[in-house]
Amino acid sequence: MPRNVIDCLVNVHFGETVQQPDWMLAVRDNYFKGAGSMYEPVDLDQLLDEMDEQGVRKAILMNSLSKPSTTVAKFVEAHPDRFSMSIGGFNLLRPVAHLRELTAMAADLPVSYATVGPSFWGDGQYPPSDAVYYPLYAKCAELDLPLCVNTGIPGPPIPGEVQNPIHLDRVCVRFPELKLCMIHGADPWWDVAIRMLIKYPNLRLMTSAWSPKRLPESLLHYMRTRGPNKVIFGSDWPVLAQRRLIPEAEALDLPEQVLDNYLYNNAQEFFFAATTHEQEQ
Repeated sequence: MPRNVIDCLVNVHFGETVQQPDWMLAVRDNYFKGAGSMYEPVDLDQLLDEMDEQGVRKAILMNSLSKPSTTVAKFVEAHPDRFSMSIGGFNLLRPVAHLRELTAMAADLPVSYATVGPSFWGDGQYPPSDAVYYPLYAKCAELDLPLCVNTGIPGPPIPGEVQNPIHLDRVCVRFPELKLCMIHGADPWWDVAIRMLIKYPNLRLMTSAWSPKRLPESLLHYMRTRGPNKVIFGSDWPVLAQRRLIPEAEALDLPEQVLDNYLYNNAQEFFFAATTHEQEQ
C-alpha cells in the first residue's frame, strides 16, 4: 500500500496558454529535457490516477491573481478533499488591490499558501529583502497564511541572484510571525539555506522541481539530524512526474519517520494544520 503523500506544488494551468513564451519552451527543452506534452491540457482523471497510484492524498495547485486558472477552479471545486490552491501573480508595485483580493480568497477558498518568485517579476531587480515585498509579508502574517518564495538559480534564462536564500535572512528577522517556505530547492546555495533553516523556526524548504536522487547529501544529513520537520516534498508536476519522484524519495537513505515527515507530515503541519483544527471544532 502506498504511503501517504502531500504534493505541495502541482501545475495544471499550463495547457490554458495557446503558445508558451520562448523562455518556457527553453525551460522544457534545454533545462528539464521534458516531453512536448508538458504544456498540454491536463486530464483530471489521469492526474487523480497518478495521485492514487503514488499515495498522493492532497495536491496544491498553482494559481495566479493576474491570470486566474479556470482549470484550477474546476479541479478544486470537483475534488475539494484532494485539491487546494496557492496564489501568486501579485503586483507588488501597486499591492493594495491584490492584497484585498488575496484576503477575500483566503476567506472563501481553500488557499494553502501565497507565492512569489523574485526572478520572475520586475526584471529580477528586487530581492526578497526589498521593502516592496513588505505589504505582502505583513498581509500573510496577519492572515496566518504561509508564503512560499522561489530560491536558487531559476531554470529560465532570467536573473537569478535575487533568489539567493540569504536575502530571506533580514525577512525572518523582521517578520518572525510569517510562515515562510523556500521553494524549488536552493541550488547552488544549499548550505546557506540549511543555515537559515537552523536559525529560524518559522522557515521551511520545499524540494519542488528537484529529483530526490539529485538532492545534496548536506540536505539529507540535515533532514536526518537537526531538521526532520523542516523539509517538504513538492513535485512541480508535470515538469517532474509523481510516479518518478516518489519512488526516488522512498529510495533515499532516510529513517522511516523522517521520510514520512518529508512526504506528508511536514506539509500537513505547515500548510494544513489550521484547516484540520477548524474541522475538528
